[in-house]
Amino acid sequence: MAKVLDLNATIEKREDFSEELAIFRVRPDDPLPDGDWFVPGQYMVIGVNNVDEPELGGVQRPMSIASEPAERGHVEFYIRRVGSPESKNPLTHSLFKLQQGDRVFLRPKPKGHFTIPGTVGEDDKRWRILVSAGTGLAPFVSIVRDDWTRNGGSAMDRTCIIHGASRPGDLGYRRELEDLSSEHGLLYLPTVSRPADYPEWDGLHGRAEDRFKADALEVLEERMGIPSGSLGPDQAVVLVCGLQGTIGESLVRLAKRGFVPAEKKIRKKLEIPDELPGSFFFEQYDSDPVIDLENEGLITELRRDLGLI
Repeated sequence: MAKVLDLNATIEKREDFSEELAIFRVRPDDPLPDGDWFVPGQYMVIGVNNVDEPELGGVQRPMSIASEPAERGHVEFYIRRVGSPESKNPLTHSLFKLQQGDRVFLRPKPKGHFTIPGTVGEDDKRWRILVSAGTGLAPFVSIVRDDWTRNGGSAMDRTCIIHGASRPGDLGYRRELEDLSSEHGLLYLPTVSRPADYPEWDGLHGRAEDRFKADALEVLEERMGIPSGSLGPDQAVVLVCGLQGTIGESLVRLAKRGFVPAEKKIRKKLEIPDELPGSFFFEQYDSDPVIDLENEGLITELRRDLGLI
């Protein structure tokens, strides 16, 4: 029999947006540490024991933290149930069968470098364009919550969150982000990829990465209050979290504006000099490459767009 996890935390609250999308607030048995016990953008490992087939034992997966370090009552996660899992013991299939009061495993130490200090640095005064597909929003919720709690929202008026979802009901944290937008200057741009199915939706249409198409970039610049055609790494940095397609398409489109990827394998393939700093950062949820590094035509195009040839 596979190893069974020693459960050490309780689901304090569950908020469902659909049968496949929910916020889980998890309270560890041990009190959360005092002070800044994690950096917004980091993740923790959450685990469950298989509900239907106990002989399969436990399963663990890293999940981005949506709560902020100042929160002492729980750790919050924004999770989608995977429709076609690769594993025979998928975490989300068992997790979504649990309710408030049920027990889970939580590895106590947060990890990860997809943070403001771990990418551009807290003293960077450029715009932060935070791009998310689906539950990729979680680390950015943590970042803006922390900015408001710790700094009174000092970076809010130069922070843009682009959140893409299939339908309006999947735009988790929408009300909270709308409040931060109307009251504290956050630029919040939710977009729906299947608008024809939801005629009541009067917001942006398309995927998150579509905000970087040529015509949409002009609208983004207008919303940011910068001159048309001026968006580039002098004015902004871009952080993307979520699906491979969102990351890859954003990278390709923004390379035309001079945004330089920070990821090591991509930099090596593109022969980006060490002295050219990254301005495009990403955290991905799957193992597929975000772009085809063996596509010489694409590599040449990206090198040309970045002024390397």
